[in-house]
Amino acid sequence: MAVYVIGDIQGCYRNFKKLLKDIKFKSDKDKIWLVGDLVNRGPDSLKTLRYIKSLESSAVTVLGNHDLHLLSVFFTSNKTRESDTLRQVLKAVDRDELLEWLRFRPLMHFDADLNFSLVHAGIYPGWSISQALDLASEVERELQGDNFTVFLKEMYGNEPSLWSEELTGIPRLRFITNAFTRMRYLNTDASLELCCKGPPDKTKNGHVKPWFEFKPVANKFNRVAFGHWSTLPVSQYGNHFALDSGCLWGGRLTALRIDKKTPRWFSRSCHE
Repeated sequence: MAVYVIGDIQGCYRNFKKLLKDIKFKSDKDKIWLVGDLVNRGPDSLKTLRYIKSLESSAVTVLGNHDLHLLSVFFTSNKTRESDTLRQVLKAVDRDELLEWLRFRPLMHFDADLNFSLVHAGIYPGWSISQALDLASEVERELQGDNFTVFLKEMYGNEPSLWSEELTGIPRLRFITNAFTRMRYLNTDASLELCCKGPPDKTKNGHVKPWFEFKPVANKFNRVAFGHWSTLPVSQYGNHFALDSGCLWGGRLTALRIDKKTPRWFSRSCHE
């Protein structure tokens, strides 16, 4: 059995299927892990959701910020943005089934045998694997519970920016969500810097650095696969593997085989 992690698809269904063909993915014996942001901005979010849902246990996906945005638009009064391409999903005859399925996806997946964690944006420095899983579960319980629309209405915002175990309620849930789905840079005090989105070599703010450059707890011995950061070169950064190669922007779609001793990279141009 082969296990592949695939970067942000964002509705680029055609490129996604071509990449699966390139890696000779067989749904009856292989698995794919998806870093989230299955939908939005690209042309075929609906086909992407339908196909991934149809794979059942052959696909593992975590939630990204665009996936959460889709849930928020559908289940609450939050509005779509000008750049959104979610209309097909929102008008689909099977939208309720698809979005209920999406609502029950996790924020984090961990496989002890493979020694790999799967998240959309990252794992906040200072959180152990067990703590990160517990915190992800806090948000998942809210999202999968009876009052999930309250969370979806209140999840937006950049505050609080600094983690504390004393945080409670919506502020606690918002920080956890932002860390897992929006984080790129941290300030020197380890607070979230959510406005910087460029590559590290061109970021002028000398007071910030990528989250994975902070002294880790979870990631010292455990490997982490993540997406979200299309301006960050796809590469291995210590025990961290960045997979968002900007397919949406005409870049590439990337896969990483992780069931072998040495992970192996694959990618396909999205210009084709």
